[in-house]
Amino acid sequence: MTEVREFTELKDQLFEMRRDLLRRIGNIEKHRFRDDGPLPADWDEQAQELENDEVLTALDDSSRKELIQINAALSRMESGEYGDCVECGEEIATKRLMALPYATLCIACAQSHE
Repeated sequence: MTEVREFTELKDQLFEMRRDLLRRIGNIEKHRFRDDGPLPADWDEQAQELENDEVLTALDDSSRKELIQINAALSRMESGEYGDCVECGEEIATKRLMALPYATLCIACAQSHE
């Protein structure tokens, strides 16, 4: 009975993480595609904006990768495979899932990959 409740909480957490990531990605896209206006006329300010774009591109890439992991975890929940290590098949500790709800590996398998 406890497992069902914990997975429900984890599912809610994954949905919240997904909403936050989608919002972040949307804000990044607005800035990168200059929806907030053209580049400033000042060359120094333009250079700063373009440097910021590099950082935003890295954040966008990272956010999209995390979004893929979250969607995969939600799919595993739907198929009943959530919480099982994809490598050894053992259960992933609930504490690990609470810390990283889209974890696919148990601690032992994760450590063997380091």
